[in-house]
Amino acid sequence: MTRRLLLVHAHPDDESITTGGTMAAYAAAGSEVTLVTCTLGEEGEIIPKGLGQLGSWAADQLGGYRSWELKVALRSLGVVEHRFLGGIGRWRDSGMAGTAAATHPRAFAGGSLGEQAAQLREILDERRPEVVITYNSSGGYGHPDHIRAHEVTMAAVREVPSVRRIFHIASGGGAVPVADGGATTEIDISAHLDAKIAALRAHATQVTVNPPVFALSNGVPQPIAEVERYMLVHGPADGAETDLFGGL
Repeated sequence: MTRRLLLVHAHPDDESITTGGTMAAYAAAGSEVTLVTCTLGEEGEIIPKGLGQLGSWAADQLGGYRSWELKVALRSLGVVEHRFLGGIGRWRDSGMAGTAAATHPRAFAGGSLGEQAAQLREILDERRPEVVITYNSSGGYGHPDHIRAHEVTMAAVREVPSVRRIFHIASGGGAVPVADGGATTEIDISAHLDAKIAALRAHATQVTVNPPVFALSNGVPQPIAEVERYMLVHGPADGAETDLFGGL
């Protein structure tokens, strides 16, 4: 029987940084892996100087460019099922709290939670995943869009009987570990590091890759780890685990 996994992320590149190896591993094993991306990441900083005019402060074309980067990244990970929440462009990157972007009429973090949860339920009903992954209540590092992605996911899954297990991201293969909680499940991605590295490279506006490390726009090197970690927050537990599906 085919196993079905669905992940909810806030912006293009989040999926590759925090869960890319996991997605590649389960896709390679024949599982149906679906990614839901909530915004186009329009407010992201831009690393390559030659692309600076794509930013929201100039041509405001970064979202479209990042959607192309995401398409390339998913091809590297072997993932074919992808949805933008509410359709491409429905929700906009909210930026950090207190910025002008947070007041945009399509800002994801300021949108209707009920509408967003209903949009995600439609995807969940279509894809019928047994396992769902998203951020914890702090969004990992406090970004408003990550927090809203958590809220939307937890609201939506309540009414979806196919979902047997829910995980929060506990670390991201080199990304800063989350603040609240450890890990129940560790996924060995060592056999899929090449796929993850290729996906990270696809997000060139946001990520610089120099294995065994990568860096975001702040230039701080972070290791590309061989394990991605998760916290089981709903569903049957089998103790220390190395499989998101456990005994399902």
